[in-house]
Amino acid sequence: MTTNSKMRRKGPVTAKQVADFAGVSRAAVSRSFTPGASVSAETRRKVMAAADHLGYQVNHLARGLISSQSGLVALIAAEIETPYRAALLSAMAQALQTAGKTPILIATERSDESVRNALNQATSYRTEAAIVLSGMPDTALTEMCLSHGMRLVLINRDDAQPGTLQIRLNDRAAGETAFNTLLRTGCRRIALIASDAGTPSLVGRIDGFEDAARAQGVEITRVVSGATSYETGLQIGTQLFSRPDRPDGVFCVTDLLACGVMDAARQRFGMRVPDDVSCIGYDDIPQAAWESYQLTTFAQPIDEITEAAIDWLAAPPEDDTRSETVELNAPLIWRQTLPRLAAS
Repeated sequence: MTTNSKMRRKGPVTAKQVADFAGVSRAAVSRSFTPGASVSAETRRKVMAAADHLGYQVNHLARGLISSQSGLVALIAAEIETPYRAALLSAMAQALQTAGKTPILIATERSDESVRNALNQATSYRTEAAIVLSGMPDTALTEMCLSHGMRLVLINRDDAQPGTLQIRLNDRAAGETAFNTLLRTGCRRIALIASDAGTPSLVGRIDGFEDAARAQGVEITRVVSGATSYETGLQIGTQLFSRPDRPDGVFCVTDLLACGVMDAARQRFGMRVPDDVSCIGYDDIPQAAWESYQLTTFAQPIDEITEAAIDWLAAPPEDDTRSETVELNAPLIWRQTLPRLAAS
């Protein structure tokens, strides 16, 4: 039986065992695994060879409990099964790991007790930061993170908190652009379709669209109902296209809604897109580029959102009370759900 298997049977290998095997001090082992610490090349070589032979791994959690720098970052998100949220979570998790951090996922639909319990557990491990990826949960939970000394990144939220980074998209401008684009393509019976989630980002898109319609003196059909899902879009689309004055242009505040609306038009009423109805979505999820949809949509700048969050967390805080805000734009990606003539 090898020394390695004997050591592992007795439990985790300790730093003292590595020191004894390498013939160095316990402090030398610690310095060898600490970036930037003063240790000779020969000592580091001996320590690394001993660690590899014995199967030693640094207990970063224990080290974090001592230094208050655990490297743990909580990702707090709702609707994690949706394509956009899943893509953002994936990008954030990968970027955090590249930066030497360890992401922890806390999934929430609302501020229920299970989320509080999860946050309490995360704080017990000295989680050093949290990134809130949506308009939910409510402000009480973000305040809870701050009260436990976490650095906080808020994405697409409107609750200003001291000492936080707020990353916002210009959703109101996107809503205005969506209405004016539909009008420019010749649409006259225009509909706005949204879920009743009521998050700040969705409300911004709705407000921008309605403001643009009022400015042009155009009356629109407004439907706000249900969850932010394909099924909701399918149901709303079925209702709208059953009407004698069915719309010839729709703006859906998410791509999932738009996909459902388009399938209702084509599969249930034999309508052609964009000949009979034009459609604009928001998010640029992978499905938007599928051949069956080719949806014109606003693209969430996931790479820019992720970069802003990671850069801020990597930099030491200059002022614990000053908030910072990063404002980003979502460009319109032109595909085949609008007439070609409008692309010029």
